Amino acid sequence: MLPNRQPAAGADWKAVVVKSYLIRPIDESERADWEPLWQGYLTFYETSLPRAVTDVTWARLHDPAEPMFALGAYVDGTLSGIVHYLFHRSCWTVGNYCYLQDLFVADGARNLGLGRALIAAVEAKARAAGASRVYWLTKEDNHNARALYDKVADRPGFIQYRKLF
Repeated sequence: MLPNRQPAAGADWKAVVVKSYLIRPIDESERADWEPLWQGYLTFYETSLPRAVTDVTWARLHDPAEPMFALGAYVDGTLSGIVHYLFHRSCWTVGNYCYLQDLFVADGARNLGLGRALIAAVEAKARAAGASRVYWLTKEDNHNARALYDKVADRPGFIQYRKLF
């Protein structure tokens, strides 16, 4: 017998679309799919970079000698979210730290769980590599992202200072 598919008294049916997604490394042949997401991320943070920086970034993300990596979230086969992460040493642990540097999900793919899935994938990569932590930064007024981040990680209370050269 099938379960009752009628809404409860007074309730309305709402369409629910469940899309499938896959998290995997972004292949070197996928630059044309990656670059609009990268530019979307830069636009979100109201910045731009010279073409040479984007070229070097892409090369580093695919150079096996570099400690930098890129994962993509693919919704129905379309690259819809990106995350970049890197490993670095620390004076505070024997193992490396993993810095989740950039995370961006396309407007049309938001609220599908891609951000959470990309963070979890980086955490899995970091654990597998023996890192002692994953950490990241966001702007104080990035309320949507912070709502997710507050659920998946601790906020240690440090304030970042920087000097640009």
